[in-house]
Amino acid sequence: MTDRPRRVGLSKSKITMFEQCPKRLWLSVHRGELAEQDEGAEARFATGHEVGALACALLPDGVMIEAEPDLAAAVATTQALLYNGHDRPIFEATLQHDGVLVRIDVLEPDGASGWHMAEVKSSTKAKDYHVGDLATQLWVARNAGVPISSAAIRHIDSSFILEREGDFDGLFADTDLMAAAEPIIAGRSETVAAARATLAGAEPGTAPGAHCDAPFPCEFAGYCHAALPAGPEWPVTVLPHGGGKRWVEQGIVDLFVVDPAALTNATHARVHRATVSGEVYHDVEGARAAMAGWAFPRTWLDFETIGFAVPRWIGARPYQQVPFQFSAHVETEEGAVTHHEFLSLDGSDPRRACAEALVEMVPQTGAVIGYNASFEKGRILELAAAFPELADALTAMAARVVDLLPVTRANWYHRDQRGSWSIKAVLPTVAADMDYAALEVKDGGSAQEAYAEAIAADCTAERRAALDAALRAYCGRDTEAMIVLARGLSGAL
Repeated sequence: MTDRPRRVGLSKSKITMFEQCPKRLWLSVHRGELAEQDEGAEARFATGHEVGALACALLPDGVMIEAEPDLAAAVATTQALLYNGHDRPIFEATLQHDGVLVRIDVLEPDGASGWHMAEVKSSTKAKDYHVGDLATQLWVARNAGVPISSAAIRHIDSSFILEREGDFDGLFADTDLMAAAEPIIAGRSETVAAARATLAGAEPGTAPGAHCDAPFPCEFAGYCHAALPAGPEWPVTVLPHGGGKRWVEQGIVDLFVVDPAALTNATHARVHRATVSGEVYHDVEGARAAMAGWAFPRTWLDFETIGFAVPRWIGARPYQQVPFQFSAHVETEEGAVTHHEFLSLDGSDPRRACAEALVEMVPQTGAVIGYNASFEKGRILELAAAFPELADALTAMAARVVDLLPVTRANWYHRDQRGSWSIKAVLPTVAADMDYAALEVKDGGSAQEAYAEAIAADCTAERRAALDAALRAYCGRDTEAMIVLARGLSGAL
């Protein structure tokens, strides 16, 4: 075993940063104030903490190594356990080698052969970048004299279904990556030396590139991109579905420079033409024909859902998108519109109440319209499977679902969409007075955050009421937007 750590200069996360981009590591240590705020970080941290705590709870005889009063004490405590016959799981085992300190999520005794190492992740499978994380842990553990017989990523098993409250046996699965980590381990000493040299030197001159987003979006991307010369107003990257990649590879970054005759994809040609000319592409007759068969009364439907990593309700799977809210605008052939809505913020399983509200509020005839409607159809069919007594009505409803998105994509393009047909990109180009900027809840991610806040035990009645109003305003805007968009497409605005 090595001596008590004289310095803690590097960690698993810092080495991961270095391997993504040396400049990211340097900035994180020396210019941390330049990092952009990550709005989703708090939610991800909460999920990771919940998953990690549950992984430990499933091994009730384990011992937790606390980081307090300091990490040197944690290293000493880990040493004492490992070298004094401890034969139970260890959580957050703290080890160090060559100035690299790691905290291993789970060490489990593996008979006489050593220890099984498991890094707990909230993902549903092991990912490529996890191999590097595990390699760092293994490199430190081996050099600290800990015999590791196997090493795995302990991830969530997406096939798990919660059948009894509080019974999470089977939630996790191990994917062994020890063999995959060996080539990385072999070069870890050189990687650590290079990372340390980077930190000791001046700010690296690494230019922005694809590494800014892989495997993680870099919090310093804004700082690095700000130093670049201003790009064209209309870059080739507005061509959808990666259509600009071939031009970037040829050194062409300005869409105006692209030869339209070279665009063989009809959508790319349409986007190019509308962007260069400034003229909106609008096929009124095509849109009318596409929607002509949508029977009245038309129900414009949108769900908001929550997908917990750890299922909270009986019958739910990890990350299952459970609907806690819907908005339904029902439109008659004469143009009259009535609004119906459902929202559950009491923290109980919202599915039955949602299913019953759908059956009650959505007419039994007529088209049910969504935007990217496979999502709405999928949620309806899941509710049908969960509640057999409502299955006939819900299955019939799902059979009437149609999709406004492909109609929009085929018949409308304004260059201000900048290659996107999301409803939030399209709506301002059709109805400039309708947007989401003034809403407290502006997208699906913030809707999930609002729901999680509202059902938390410490949420006040006043705050819950405000979140209720914000969620209703947002979801209602989505279905109202679909009606306005459809009318705009058909030339009725």
